[in-house]
Amino acid sequence: MDNASSLIDNHAHIDGKEFDADFSEMLDRAAAAGVTRIVAVAGDMESSRKTVELAGSYENIYCAVGVHPHDASHVSEKCFEVLGRLASGSEKCVAIGEIGLDFYRDRSPRDIQERVFRRFLILASELDLPVIIHDRDAHDRVLKILREERARGIRGVLHCFSGDLEMARECIDLGLSVSIPGTVTYPSNQQLRDVVKGVSSDFILLETDCPYLSPVPHRGKRNEPAHLRLVAEKVAELKGLSMEDIARITTLNAERLFGMGRREQSGAIAYRIRESLYLNITNRCSNRCSFCAKFSDFFVKGHFLKLDHEPSFAEVMEAVGDPTDYDEIVFCGYGEPLLRLDLVLQVAAALKAKGCRIRINTDGQANLVYGRNVLPELAGLVDTISVSLNAADAATYERLCRTPYGEAGFSAVCDFLREAGKHIPAVVASAVTVPELDIEPVRKLAEELGVVFRKREFADVG
Repeated sequence: MDNASSLIDNHAHIDGKEFDADFSEMLDRAAAAGVTRIVAVAGDMESSRKTVELAGSYENIYCAVGVHPHDASHVSEKCFEVLGRLASGSEKCVAIGEIGLDFYRDRSPRDIQERVFRRFLILASELDLPVIIHDRDAHDRVLKILREERARGIRGVLHCFSGDLEMARECIDLGLSVSIPGTVTYPSNQQLRDVVKGVSSDFILLETDCPYLSPVPHRGKRNEPAHLRLVAEKVAELKGLSMEDIARITTLNAERLFGMGRREQSGAIAYRIRESLYLNITNRCSNRCSFCAKFSDFFVKGHFLKLDHEPSFAEVMEAVGDPTDYDEIVFCGYGEPLLRLDLVLQVAAALKAKGCRIRINTDGQANLVYGRNVLPELAGLVDTISVSLNAADAATYERLCRTPYGEAGFSAVCDFLREAGKHIPAVVASAVTVPELDIEPVRKLAEELGVVFRKREFADVG
């Protein structure tokens, strides 16, 4: 299995009797399906010990220790001491969980569940570990407790997420991720599919919750880590991404949350998203947009883009490889590509000679940068140019995009869009849906400028 398509099952109950008869074969099937790492999650004191033992015995198994809310009434202070020692004594214990609230079966009194949940949040904070949270029919109380405990720096994941999109967004605001199980494939579960569509892929993890919740077409049968691939395929379909994209993104998400296998990386010069190849040729920008993700993170769709130097023509072409593998080549990294106009022209000419379609994503201020109209130089080399408009007036543009050119910056972008159609076949104006921006006036301005308008979702780059 290609490493680029490897997956992490971030929530699996593989320590129980359900897997006694075929444990080794189950791991082999998981590996064949591209599931290269599994987090074995505990539900009580006994399984906490077992998950730690499994993690110590198998290279690709990690563990989490905790007590399910069903058994909250049996948790004593001694239990917290034992679990603390288990967690701190294992290098492969990556979380406290599964913990939380279950108001569906109410096997423990609700007030005790809440007290134990809070105590587990304290333990996780003391150990600097993320939490794996169980929430069934207790959305409001889980959120209330998480809000109240926010000062502890709680991070973690809502396992087997069952809330709506509004709740998912609040969880993300609280510093948590959402984990998607096989129920996303169930025909009746449109709410979970809406969550997947509506949140950034940067906050999505994948799980089986095996031996429970088998995805279609295995519903009703024992679940196992190999079936995670079916979950990933459904999420990729819903996000309009490739399987490779989702595998890379969710693997990175799990690695970062759980501290698993993180490694030093060099910035990618060329990186694939869907069927397009993106070229990252500079980290410099004309603007310093208030909503730009790079001021907090240099990852886009699982690709690390912080360059340690600006690549040469030879380095870019080597990174491209065979350009016929892609539907289009896009100049768009974590900087403004037209700040390296000479390189763009050189690379575009070489790729155009090989029959490639070329797109440039730009802030539209190149004419200000160079003091001349650069669009005629792109004629014949570029098929599409996408310009970040982002505002319907100069004041809003200056506030959001923090252009160094003041009011002239917005005027220059509008002029660039008007002029672009004379030299480039397809011209697009885009705007990011930042919360304080009214998109419709931007759309109307784009239409007045005679170009196509595209809305880009806030906080979901790429």
